[in-house]
Amino acid sequence: MSGQGDATDRLYTITRREPVDRVMTSITVNGAGHRIAVRPYDVLLDVLREQLNLTGSRRGCDMGTCGCCTVILDGRPVLSCLTLALEAEGSHVTTIEGIAHHEEAGELHPVQQAFVDQGASQCGFCTPGFIMTAVSLLETTASPTETEIREAISGNMCRCTGYLSIIAAIQQAAAVLRQRLPSPAEPLTGGRR
Repeated sequence: MSGQGDATDRLYTITRREPVDRVMTSITVNGAGHRIAVRPYDVLLDVLREQLNLTGSRRGCDMGTCGCCTVILDGRPVLSCLTLALEAEGSHVTTIEGIAHHEEAGELHPVQQAFVDQGASQCGFCTPGFIMTAVSLLETTASPTETEIREAISGNMCRCTGYLSIIAAIQQAAAVLRQRLPSPAEPLTGGRR
């Protein structure tokens, strides 16, 4: 014998003997208020998918490295697989299902439409995360440079593309969204517009 114990000597099983109490929490998702019971260790991704049936946010790596689960929490993109549901208490969450709610009936959000136009979604698994990251970027930066786009999506991983069509889609969406911005007021001349 080499002095090492049997493999089963090194394995430990932790068994929880009493049930974990759930805590009631309030969260607004895609504009609708929800009061839900969560365990202290539940992550936002699980609550969205399993309790609210919003399955557009995907579970990829479950370690925060792929970006598939990106949602917008109070105006900033977050990885829902690493965000505890209790951290979202009283917050506003936007998922892929909620980004087109301000569009005309049946229309896609400009970022979604650009992804279609540019062929930016291959297998589609990572697409919701990329779209949410792009929406967040374009809400704060109307004319992002290619470098700014690359930096923004650096936390999102796609195994199907070389990212060029994704960058082109974000540039297209930025142009569409810039056209929607209110034009500056005309200069005043003689007290009249």
